Amino acid sequence: MVRTALSPCLVAIAGLVLGQPAAAQVAVDGDTIQLRGATFRLHGIDAPKLSQVCDDGWPAGHAARDYLADLIGAKTVTCTTKMGRFDHEITAICKADGIDLGAAMVTAGYALAFVPYSARYITQEDAAASAHRGVHGHKCSTPWTWRHGEE
Repeated sequence: MVRTALSPCLVAIAGLVLGQPAAAQVAVDGDTIQLRGATFRLHGIDAPKLSQVCDDGWPAGHAARDYLADLIGAKTVTCTTKMGRFDHEITAICKADGIDLGAAMVTAGYALAFVPYSARYITQEDAAASAHRGVHGHKCSTPWTWRHGEE
């Protein structure tokens, strides 16, 4: 008998159609999730990386990842892929029980609208900044500025 391994893309496509049980999903950082081995970068947002700490000592990267993990929890997560890749990851709009994870992350101040790729979450970012939520309430560099200083 000949066995053929499914490519990660086929596994990801199956997940898009079926959704994912909670045991097969994990928040890698504040803007990246894994669903059954496929890695999805949340389209249109940029969150602090795990090692990013704001000038006032707030552990922005860990806080963002933990918040995303709470959002997905034991919910059914589905992702709709977008064209293109970012850092070798599939970009997607992902939802947990119908809630847009990108919108929720930006609204809570754990991520920023990543305008070079999408203007989708600008309104949520403006609201979070006005309310001084998350990164807006701490002395945080933007994730893209921080990355350039750390890399």
